[in-house]
Amino acid sequence: MAGVPSPAGDRGVYGISVASELVGIGVQNLRLYESRGLLAPTRTEGGTRRYSAEDLDRLRHIGDLLEAGLNLAGIAMVLDLEAQNAELRAERKEHQWLRTAPISATRPPKRTASNATRRSTRKS
Repeated sequence: MAGVPSPAGDRGVYGISVASELVGIGVQNLRLYESRGLLAPTRTEGGTRRYSAEDLDRLRHIGDLLEAGLNLAGIAMVLDLEAQNAELRAERKEHQWLRTAPISATRPPKRTASNATRRSTRKS
């Protein structure tokens, strides 16, 4: 439908059965992944799980890692390393910005031979 806004990528809108159907993973497996800390869907006040588009992408990624032969412990390690890598990339990007930021005009002038004061080496 044209003109209908999509929910934010991190907003939990899909129930567990819809999420299960969309990613092709059984409901029990979704519960298992949550219990192992692989994902954390939001909860309604009544405790119902709500999966976001980001959660669905993460579930697809988990499925890909399972197909590649990793077990759940290995997947947890991969997901943790990927999160750390993303943080480091963001920090590096921030530091690159800082290195290219314009220098303020209020910075004191550099010392040159013409404006440097000489110290006397004579003893009084």
